[in-house]
Parts: sequence; C-alpha cells; structure tokens
Amino acid sequence: MALAVTERSPEVPLIRMRAVPPGPPIDALDLRRAPALSDEELLGMVLSPRAAEALREHLGPMMTGPVGLAELANLAFLTRREAARLVAALELGRRAAAAWPALPWRIRSPADLAERLVPEMGHLEREELRCLLLNTKNALVAMQTVYVGNLAGSPVRVGEVFCEAVRRHAAAIVVVHNHPSGDPAPSAEDLRITSELVDAGRLLDIELLDHLVIGHGRWVSLRAIGALDGPPQLATTTRYRPPAPRSTR
Repeated sequence: MALAVTERSPEVPLIRMRAVPPGPPIDALDLRRAPALSDEELLGMVLSPRAAEALREHLGPMMTGPVGLAELANLAFLTRREAARLVAALELGRRAAAAWPALPWRIRSPADLAERLVPEMGHLEREELRCLLLNTKNALVAMQTVYVGNLAGSPVRVGEVFCEAVRRHAAAIVVVHNHPSGDPAPSAEDLRITSELVDAGRLLDIELLDHLVIGHGRWVSLRAIGALDGPPQLATTTRYRPPAPRSTR
C-alpha cells in the first residue's frame, strides 16, 4: 500500500510503503480450523506477518527446546515485546503438550515415553527422577517426581521409588530421569540403581519395564541396551524428532 500525498511540494518526498501479506483471519483460529494452519500462519497470529516469515528458519530449534528472551531479542527482525510474546506462547504450548491426554496414554515402546517427556525434561536445569505407574494394559495411571537435585549426591532409595506403586497396586513402573549436562549416556550409578530396581520389582511383583535417561533432544533406553537383563551393551542415544511442521501449501 502507499500513503497518498496531495499537492506535494518539492521539499516533501513521496513516502512509499511495501505491502506486507496479511496473516490468516482471526476467525480461522478455532478448534476446527486451527490444526490446518501452517506454523508460519500461527506465528503470524502472535507476531507481525513479516516477523513470522523471517522466523521460518528458526522454527526447528524453538520447537525442541526452551528459547530465552535475550536470544530472541538479538534477532534484528524482532522487537523485545515480540520476543517476550513469542517466549510466552512457546511456554504455553510446552505446558499444554505435557498435560495428560483425554484418552488413556498407553506405552507401547520407549519412543512413546520420549515423545512426551523429552520436550519437558530435556532442558531441566536440575536432575529429576520420575516414576510412571502403569496398569496391566501398560496405560499410565499416575506419574510422580521422586527426587529433584543431584541424584549422584543423594542415594536413591528403592523403597521410595516403589512406595506409590505399591499403594496404588500398579502392575508395572517406568523410571525416567534427566541429565542436565545434555548427554544421556547412563552413568555407573544409573546402571547400579537400575539393577536394584529390577531386583526389588521382582520381589514386589511390580515389573520395571524400562529406565529412560533423557538429555538435550536425545535419550537412552536402558532396556534397549540390555541393562535390565544383565551387563549392558554400549549405550546408543536416540535423537528426539519433533512432529513435522504442518503446511497448507
């Protein structure tokens, strides 16, 4: 579009403004149509269309881990207010993704756990150990945080891990903890704790299905490397892959 100037004097330059494609109409953002919008169109609802277009190449890193306000504010095409708005929107999205689904969450493989927990736990600044309680169909009954802090500095008590599972008559458990360093390779202490949990589970008739170690966008299943059955094999990390961005094009 252009600003019209009538009876222009020679001293007043003509100001021309480049047209910016408008974002999707607000009416499009409802429960029926929102999933069909592309990532760029959704960003255009939060930011200006020009900023949303410029952010296209930064979408991947923003989807896999927390992005700081200072980091976004350094981008030349974002104002500090736009950066703050985007950080808030991303955090709301991560919290929604971490909420339990309406239908029972059935765990069929370690990847089912990683898909939900890597975005939530992969960038925690403190180490956490969580215990997921499952029923006889491997559907999630509850999840509890057993420890927060440095697990190497405070020995994990097997009884505390199984306490809630016994109280709620869980059929099996899965233990998950993160490495704030970002490297999910299991330590000697991780392997020792896993062995003790396997033995305790056999006595209590509550099977330890797996122990996941989560890093920055990567994870290791201790069952996959054989740590639940004896001496482990060489640990191989699995990279977390977020869902592919939707596009209307």
